[in-house]
Amino acid sequence: MTTEAYQLGLDIRNNLGESDLVTAFENVEHSINEIEDGYPAWHPAPLSFRAMIFSFVFMEITGDSYAEFARRLTRQPEVASILGFSRVPDDPAFSRAWRNRFSDAVHEYVQTSAHFVIKEVHDRDISAPEVRPKNEIVDEPAVAKKPDEQESFSQGEIIQTTRLARDPAFGHFESGRGRNASYEDTQFFELQTFMGMVRCGTAQGTTRFQYRRGEEYGPHGDTHLRTVKQFNPEELVNGFNETTERLFSVIASEVSFRRPVTAAIDITTVPYYGDVEEMPMVSGTKDREGRAFKFATLSIIGQNIPLVLAVEPVRESSAWDENPPNQIHRTVRRLVQRAKEHVSIETVLCDREFDSMKMFQTLSNLNVNYLIPKRVSSSERDVLKQMEEDNLEVAVESASVRVETGSHSMRFLYVPSTSGEGTAVFATNLQVEPDEAETFCQRYSRRWQIENGYKSIKGDFLAKTSSKCSVE
Repeated sequence: MTTEAYQLGLDIRNNLGESDLVTAFENVEHSINEIEDGYPAWHPAPLSFRAMIFSFVFMEITGDSYAEFARRLTRQPEVASILGFSRVPDDPAFSRAWRNRFSDAVHEYVQTSAHFVIKEVHDRDISAPEVRPKNEIVDEPAVAKKPDEQESFSQGEIIQTTRLARDPAFGHFESGRGRNASYEDTQFFELQTFMGMVRCGTAQGTTRFQYRRGEEYGPHGDTHLRTVKQFNPEELVNGFNETTERLFSVIASEVSFRRPVTAAIDITTVPYYGDVEEMPMVSGTKDREGRAFKFATLSIIGQNIPLVLAVEPVRESSAWDENPPNQIHRTVRRLVQRAKEHVSIETVLCDREFDSMKMFQTLSNLNVNYLIPKRVSSSERDVLKQMEEDNLEVAVESASVRVETGSHSMRFLYVPSTSGEGTAVFATNLQVEPDEAETFCQRYSRRWQIENGYKSIKGDFLAKTSSKCSVE
């Protein structure tokens, strides 16, 4: 199979000496006898396996994303015909083929053929503008790293992740810079993604990025930081919302959200070390010493990996600003309303920070169920004392919420703590009976998926910095 892969690469290389890349593929007379279609003969796969193989070799040579390549075929249907397609595929079709139709051996076949072409083009100085830089596919020189900067992603994973994010995500964020700017906004997001995945800051990140993509491709570190400052916070949130809509359209054929989902709402922080004057979006932290930007997020959980559907910056009242007191239930209302544009929500899980009657009523008004840990006050302590006297491990107390925005019946569930110590108290608007309360509350443990999501976002994709400037 490896020999056949090199032979395909050799054929493309030889044809490139006299023509452009598309014509080089048109003139290839190459069989793919040694690789096997992952779909069985009876599978209703209307897209030619050979055409798919050639398409992925083409994309690997040029660095096109699935969406970019699909647009190329739409603009130039003759290219689709040259590759062997009877119709133009969309980008989800390529995504499905790579994941479901191609085996690891086929992945290796594609990369072996394409990387041979890329190396030959640059080593032999063949004129082929569409061929990506060689330094994208070869290892860069070793760079001394601090112990906490060890990379968790291979070069191939970095390139693949950036390519997949480029179309559905990067294009929806705009800095407001002039059209004659030297670099497109997407290039700054590519650099930012790269820095996060290699776990370094701007200075080292820009150097390493330019080595891989070419000195002319990536912006200088100072240029990057100046541009980051130009992104308006509100525009970033709008860009996130547009990206979410785009991602849902892309994955609609892969993941079904027809059933109501469980969602988790939480608040995460990004430390801030600069001057707080004229920084209304900076808040204090629980230890009262630190400062941070705070964001409320809503994520779908229970789908193996949490999917963040909505994000809202949290603006709190602090000594250095004139913000009104924070109304977190209003933030939650916006999160749920935005998420319900995409999915039907059955239950919302929150932590104790969201324990309030206004919060309970807000969720009830939105027609979603909730399960929220309750802070233990004097009334809860009275119930706990009675449970101890009656030798009970589980209890359910009926209650009601009455606030200016409405009222509804609810229950407090007293169940053994999962930590093995004491009793946990939960609030819910569902009619849960004592014999099912403990099992029902166990679903709250699924909320911890959101913590893993935060850990991945901050640990794997947030660039490192030692600066105290708010934008770095």
